Amino acid sequence: MAIAEEAPPEEIGREEKVGWAEKAGRAEKAGREETGVPDEAVGASARGAAQPTTPQLSSPRPSTPQPSSPRLSSPLVLTMLLLLMVLLQSPVRRALSAPVMQSWMTVFVAVVVQALPFLVLGVLLSAAIAVYVPPSFFARALPSRPALAVPVAGLAGAVLPGCECASVPVAGALVRRGVTPAAALAFLLSAPAINPIVLTATAVAFPRDPEMVVARFAASLLAACAMGWLWQRLGRTDWLRLPTHAPHEGETRGAAFWDSVRHDVMHAGGFLVVGAMAAATLKSVAPASWLRTAADNPAVAVLTLALLAVILSICSEADAFVAASLTQFSLTARLAFLVVGPMIDLKLFAMQAGTFGRGFALRFAPATFALAIASALLTGWVLL
Repeated sequence: MAIAEEAPPEEIGREEKVGWAEKAGRAEKAGREETGVPDEAVGASARGAAQPTTPQLSSPRPSTPQPSSPRLSSPLVLTMLLLLMVLLQSPVRRALSAPVMQSWMTVFVAVVVQALPFLVLGVLLSAAIAVYVPPSFFARALPSRPALAVPVAGLAGAVLPGCECASVPVAGALVRRGVTPAAALAFLLSAPAINPIVLTATAVAFPRDPEMVVARFAASLLAACAMGWLWQRLGRTDWLRLPTHAPHEGETRGAAFWDSVRHDVMHAGGFLVVGAMAAATLKSVAPASWLRTAADNPAVAVLTLALLAVILSICSEADAFVAASLTQFSLTARLAFLVVGPMIDLKLFAMQAGTFGRGFALRFAPATFALAIASALLTGWVLL
């Protein structure tokens, strides 16, 4: 009697396969005893059945990469804007042909074109000073007595070109190298306001009012020294968080120079565009009655332009051209704009809080704002 064999399933293990083969062998032997088939005839098949078979493992299927979600990049955004401009060229052309928009574009382009060369030159010089001039130079050049170090540090800003973005890390390096904080703060306030690049830009922006250059220099230096002496008299050590590291630590000089240039150009250039847009809007869109009301009251005019300087946060190499375009206001009010802006604005407050601590910035900013306005009023009353 023949016994049918069943194929083992593919999923069974090694031990189960061996047991199945032995059981099949015993069944075959019993069948041969009944039928009389010799063992040699089936020995090979029995031995082959007793050997376990290794299951064939299928190769893993290659993983299909998941499609990445689309991301917005600068070229994509620029392409979309250009396509949008092409699609909307007729409405845009009609809007730009309006007299108010033509006046707005004229003021905007004039401010940007006049200020851009001074901005680039100032950024290059400030980056070179921040990278190639060692902070120990300032510590050796300043007097040891704080009362004398304050005006010397203030005057040092007249020979070291740089914008306010560069003056904050330089002042932090001075404090870290042991310079008295009062002198470092005087340099922080004076360097962006009275350096040669800024004074030259002021002379170009006010060709018919050369006294504005002298007034800006005197008022800015007076405010910087007054704030330094005030800090020396009333400031406390626990209000000032000392910087712990250099701004370009771990980089080569060339890499640090170009990093500083890129950073300052992007930030200062952006604020220049915002300031030019605001000046063009005030000149072309704002009702003349509002500006006349603010300009006719001297106190309101000074306070208005001082607050505008804080909000706009224009780089000091370019703010003179914005102030020159605000012809509705008096020279004293525009002087307040030029003195307040390089000393305290929104971006400077954020940088000072990050470098010296928020507690310092919350005390330093209001005092600087008040002293800058007072210095502008006093200087304007004497010189303008």
